Amino acid sequence: MKILVFAGTTEGRRIAEYLNDTVADSYVSVATEYGGRLLEEYQHLHLLTGRMDEDDITAFLSEKEIDLVIDATHPFAVLVTGNIKRACERAEVRYLRCLREEEHLAEEMEPIGDTGCTVVWVDSVKQAIEYLNNTKGNIFISTGSKELGLYAELDDYQERCYARVLSVWESVKKSMDLGFDGKHLIAMQGPFSKELNVAMLRQTEADYFVTKESGKTGGFEEKYEAAMETGTVLVVVGRPEEEGFGVEEVCQKIAGQLADEQEG
Repeated sequence: MKILVFAGTTEGRRIAEYLNDTVADSYVSVATEYGGRLLEEYQHLHLLTGRMDEDDITAFLSEKEIDLVIDATHPFAVLVTGNIKRACERAEVRYLRCLREEEHLAEEMEPIGDTGCTVVWVDSVKQAIEYLNNTKGNIFISTGSKELGLYAELDDYQERCYARVLSVWESVKKSMDLGFDGKHLIAMQGPFSKELNVAMLRQTEADYFVTKESGKTGGFEEKYEAAMETGTVLVVVGRPEEEGFGVEEVCQKIAGQLADEQEG
C-alpha cells in the first residue's frame, strides 16, 4: 500500500514516524525546506518538499498510484485542505483528515479577576482587526505571516504591532516588506512556553495578544496562561469546524487497512 501524508505539523510528524516503522514506499509532503529537515531522520520515507496545487497533487497521485492520502496540514490551512480533497476526488483516492487535539478551554475563558485579562473570540484575522481598530495600545501578533498584511489596515500599525513569525526567510522577508522590522519583528520557531510568552508580552508592553486556536501542540494553553499572568487581552481566532480523526485513530485505520490487504 502506498500512502501520501501532507505533514508540516506535529501530528504529521507523528504519523510519518509511524509510517517509517510500518509501511514501506510511503511519501511525506511538506511545504518548506525547514519542514523537510525535521523529517530527514526517517530513512524509509520519500520526502517531498515544496507546495503543490490541486493539479500537481492529482498528477502525483496518479503517477505514483497512491492508495491513501492523509491530510495532517495545519487546522487553518483551509485552501491547502481544499486542494487535497479535490485532488483525491479526481484521482479516486481514499482521503483521511487528521485533526489537531483541542484544548477544551473555551468554558474556562472568562475575564480573569485581578489581572483584568479578557478573552475575545473572533472567526477570522480580519474580524480580529475590526475589533482592534477600536482599541488603543500595543498588539502582539502570533497568527503567522500569511495574513500579516491585513494588520496594515490598523492606524499606526508599525508602531502598535509586534509580529512573531517562523524563522524562515520567506516569512521574514514578507514581514519586512510589510513594514515589520527591528524590534517589531520576532522570528522564532514555536511552540513557546508560558514563561517565554510572558517575557515577550512584557518586553513589547502588549495590551492585546492575537493568536489562533492552535490546540495543544500549537502551544495554545501556554499563550492563554501568559495572557492571564500579564493581564493582556487575548484575541483568539477560532479554528474552522471540520470532521476527521486524531493521530491514534488515523494510525489504527492504517493498521486496519494493512491487515485487510495482507488477508486479501
